[in-house]
Amino acid sequence: MPGRKSSLCWTAVVCALSFTVSCGIAVAQNAAPPPAVSVTPVVSRQVTETGDYIGRVTAIDKVDIVARVPGFIEERTFTEGQLVKKGELLFRIEQATYQAAVEQARATLARAKATEVNAKLQLERGTELLRNNNIPQATVDQRAADEAAAKAGVMEAQAQREQAEINLGYTEIRSPIDGRIGLATFTVGNLVQPSSGRLATIVSQDPIYVIFQVSERDVLEYRRRVAESASNTHVTIHIKLPDGSLYPHPGLSNFLDVQVDATTDTVAVRAQVSNPDGLLAAGGVVGVTVERGAPRSALTIPQSAVLLDQAGRYVLLVDAEKKVEQRRVTIGVEQGRNVVVTDGLKAGELVIVEGIQKVRPGQVVTANVVPGT
Repeated sequence: MPGRKSSLCWTAVVCALSFTVSCGIAVAQNAAPPPAVSVTPVVSRQVTETGDYIGRVTAIDKVDIVARVPGFIEERTFTEGQLVKKGELLFRIEQATYQAAVEQARATLARAKATEVNAKLQLERGTELLRNNNIPQATVDQRAADEAAAKAGVMEAQAQREQAEINLGYTEIRSPIDGRIGLATFTVGNLVQPSSGRLATIVSQDPIYVIFQVSERDVLEYRRRVAESASNTHVTIHIKLPDGSLYPHPGLSNFLDVQVDATTDTVAVRAQVSNPDGLLAAGGVVGVTVERGAPRSALTIPQSAVLLDQAGRYVLLVDAEKKVEQRRVTIGVEQGRNVVVTDGLKAGELVIVEGIQKVRPGQVVTANVVPGT
């Protein structure tokens, strides 16, 4: 019996040891690998500080086309919405009446000139007769007055002819500027006159203005910067279209209003922008980004790497030992998808941009380096 008990004890010990070894192997086999995260290095870039505003697109030239003489529209030579050139014919008002007025004015001028010639001859004859005392002085004086009146009649007839020719010219309504023409208010066959109002509107297309409002503080800062650097007094702007895309042509400011708007405490700034493709339409609203000073070197990281808690902003880094480290940072201006870091990081350090929710400070991770954007 003692031998049997001893054998049973050894068997229990062996079983216990076997179970322990088996459990250890299972635990080792089931241990999770370090979580994988994506990291990107802190890089130094040339960045330009900017300010964002809302702007209104405005045409440099806008003209309402009106009739200057009354008459029926005989012809319309444009298609609504097309580009027109300066001097291009837009409308033609019936010309017969005005052409007749020109011919009548020319005839009146010819008659006035004939009267002038006759008055001049009569004065010359009277002057010759006066030398021999064959005519009274009063008659010569009257003939001199008749000649002067005839000259005045010629001038009046010339003015009437010129006015008739001007009115005839007004029957052809031409574009005073280059631009795009809008809807026609009147069609062929309608009677129009100066009181009829706008026949159509033409707005210039390229270049075009963008006007936006800035605070007095921004204006003061800009003036100080210009005074210190003695550089160009104009600033470069970039436009963001309503769909969020960046407009390909930068603009340049060319006017700062001379007074502050009392209702908004802002100052109007106007910039001129190229518009060769007509993407910017007068009256439209766009985003305006203004460059504030020259480019400078700064550390940047993706915005996705920046986290926020009650203590402020921070990032998670992966150190040389592949451990996660929490670091408080100070953030500057945004640069597209990146953000400037003014304090807390050094160039080359690896910040986590993906997988942040899976890790905690002090944890070992597997880091996959992705290039910065």
